[in-house]
Amino acid sequence: MIESPLSSLGAKVVVVASSDENHPPENIIDGNTNTFWMSTGMFPQEFIIRFAQPTGVSAVSVDSHNGNEDIKHLKIEKNTSQNASQFEPVTAKEFENTEGHLQSNTIPLIGSTATHLRFIITAGYDHFVSVHRVSIQN
Repeated sequence: MIESPLSSLGAKVVVVASSDENHPPENIIDGNTNTFWMSTGMFPQEFIIRFAQPTGVSAVSVDSHNGNEDIKHLKIEKNTSQNASQFEPVTAKEFENTEGHLQSNTIPLIGSTATHLRFIITAGYDHFVSVHRVSIQN
């Protein structure tokens, strides 16, 4: 299994619930944990990543902020159509608060193929969350 930055696979962030011009959503897929996307508050928050073609995904890794901006609860949905609609649930995960350390979670999605992945952050440990990196294992 190879973990790949999503931008190297031709992926794009095509939908985002909120955006801060200083921390754009493209930072989620650049593979760099020093850059990030920051929500502007309120939950749920979501973003959708589109792959250039249907892509096999065995696991998704999500790295989020090393402070109170940790994700508390995340749902992941997928689809295999060209449109970012009609998603099916894949998994939901409760994350622990890491208080001062990079929050890094790998979520198995064994046997999944997706054109789009939708990440829905339903709760955080504070009013804001930041996502530093999303990568996949295929």
